[in-house]
This record gives sequence, C-alpha cells and structure tokens, in this order.
Amino acid sequence: MDSNFQRALSRVLKHEGGYVDHPKDPGGATNKGVTIATFRRYVKPNGTKADLRAITGEQVATVYYKHYWAAVHANELPAGVDYAVFDLAVNSGPSRAARFLQRVVGATEDGRIGPATLAAVRKADPTELIARLCDARLVWLKTLKTWPTFGKGWERRVTEVRHDAILDAADDTFEKVVVEDAVITDRAPASSPQTPRTSQLGILAVAIIGAILMALSQLWNWITGG
Repeated sequence: MDSNFQRALSRVLKHEGGYVDHPKDPGGATNKGVTIATFRRYVKPNGTKADLRAITGEQVATVYYKHYWAAVHANELPAGVDYAVFDLAVNSGPSRAARFLQRVVGATEDGRIGPATLAAVRKADPTELIARLCDARLVWLKTLKTWPTFGKGWERRVTEVRHDAILDAADDTFEKVVVEDAVITDRAPASSPQTPRTSQLGILAVAIIGAILMALSQLWNWITGG
C-alpha cells in the first residue's frame, strides 16, 4: 500500500546507513542504500562519488520509490507483505524479490509481479507468507560467498524485518476487524444484541503472540550463535 511507503522507507534506511565504499561489496560506492549506478540512473547521469555523498532526502525517496517500491508493486501488496518484499528488493534487487515472493505463493517465477502473482498473494495468509519469505531469503543469503563478511548484519536485518512486517499484518487485521464491527453495529437494529467477534480477535491475538515468540526465538539464536 502506498500509504505505508514512508514508514517502510524509514525502516529500510535504518539498515542501510550512510556512505560506504567497501571493496568486497559488489554494489560499489553506496549512500543510504543507493548505489552509485542507481544514483546515476535516477538522479544524476554523470554523478560522482562526491555527488552520492551529498544525496538529499527527497532524492533518496525518489530512488527508493521508483527503483524498488513501484518495481515490486508494493502498493498492491497487503500490509506487512509490502514491507517484507520492499526490503528484500532493496537488499537483493527487485527481480529477486519478485521471484522469492512468487516461489512462496506458488506462482510462476518470472521476476515480475503481475495479476497472477497478486491473486496468489491475496489467497495467502499474510503472516505465514511473511515468515516463509524471510526464511527463503535467509537460506539464500547463507549461500553467498560474502556471507562470512556481511552475514551477521544480514541475519539481524531479516529478523527485524520479519518481526516488524508480522506486526504490520496483525495491525492491519485488527483495523479491518474494528471497521467491520463498526459497520455491522451501525447497520444493526437498536434492539438487536451484538455478538462479540471473539474468533477474529482470537486469531489476531495468536498472530501477535506468534510474532513476539518468533522475535524472541531469533534473538536467542543470535545471542547464542545458534
């Protein structure tokens, strides 16, 4: 959902940090997650490393929206799923993010999120989808030759994305239940008793508790090196 873009962007930027030009990073010079190649594509064709260092907040938002958010159709994805796919796109490329999403929902892996993929996403449980997507992402990251160098930070990032994305999905479910209850109450006759929506709220509670337990488990594994 486009309304979630700024929140998702602020989270991504916490992981991306400032200007770096690590010799083992295949992306080369990067500032706030924007590589020199991406900077030249969306901001300044002949941009130098000095220009990249001076990138503005508005330019950063433009790059992230056009190159990542719009590329994976995040505005058409459920809350939580949009952030998980967006962060994966930023970290590993939009095409790979699309293929990972297609893989976990059983759609054709062509690297493009279209009507068939979106239909499959809508049929899936957002919380389960997020968990499977993050699992697949972490498994793949561990196969990379740069894992010994960047692995600890990548694992921490995926853990945080999983946690925040699942909470987003739970919040969205809660908001929908509240709105639906308000509509039902408004339409019902004044004399008609209202039946508590315990089943839906129960599902929401389970989702929230599950997210908390998952985060604690990931934290324990990180602390113990498991």
